[in-house]
Amino acid sequence: MPSGSKSPTSPLSSAAGARPDHALAPRRWLDAALTLILAPPCATCDGPLDHPSASAVCDACWSAIARWSPPWCACCGQPRSPWRPEADVCPRCRRIPGAIAVRVVGPYEGRLRDVLHTFKYDGRRSLAPRLGELMKVRGAVVLAGAEIVVPVPLHPSRRRERGFDQAADLARHVGLPVVRALGRIRPTAVQASLPAGRRHANVRDAFALAPAATRLRGRVVVLVDDVSTTGATLEACARALSAAGPREIRALTAARVVSTRR
Repeated sequence: MPSGSKSPTSPLSSAAGARPDHALAPRRWLDAALTLILAPPCATCDGPLDHPSASAVCDACWSAIARWSPPWCACCGQPRSPWRPEADVCPRCRRIPGAIAVRVVGPYEGRLRDVLHTFKYDGRRSLAPRLGELMKVRGAVVLAGAEIVVPVPLHPSRRRERGFDQAADLARHVGLPVVRALGRIRPTAVQASLPAGRRHANVRDAFALAPAATRLRGRVVVLVDDVSTTGATLEACARALSAAGPREIRALTAARVVSTRR
């Protein structure tokens, strides 16, 4: 499993924060004008926006996002019992042969679920940079030493319906070159709508290598997606990618549906 140093203490740090005050002045005037004239509400809590020109979500909602911290399972990324420090892998993942290392920002609930829902279903693509930065910081362990990120693709029909590919948008902001090495070759039902026993069958053989997959040989690759339910989609993508000969496959998602079966 990949190892790395502790994540920085501020998950929402960004290059913008390092700009001198005079460079931020136009943005502050714009924010003040938008707030005064339009009074746009936060997309998740309906409260006033702090910086309407920069984000559709207020700072309070970003700060309220629950973040998982160690000790976590070295495979699925969910928190594990601090009373069993010798067990790096949770009981569920020990039953999965060839499970890949996954890191997750936090559980798919509360404010994180609200932000992802706004991003994914309301088409607020302006949320991608800050979500991606959050993933970059919280996923530092799996990104360390990696060379390429591969977004989990939508089927073309789903992409036309939505207008964009949310995983590709997030992948652009985690700090590594993006390679669209996978294609989804058949439509699948939404994983969250299916019972757990059907989710692996739903995505089996749903992915195939794209021509760009030749760039993966001998590389450390990180799959990127917005939400993981049981990990079945990530596992299906990893199986498809393995044919391209990467040295190692890891994964990073913004959220994971909490599993109570450990």
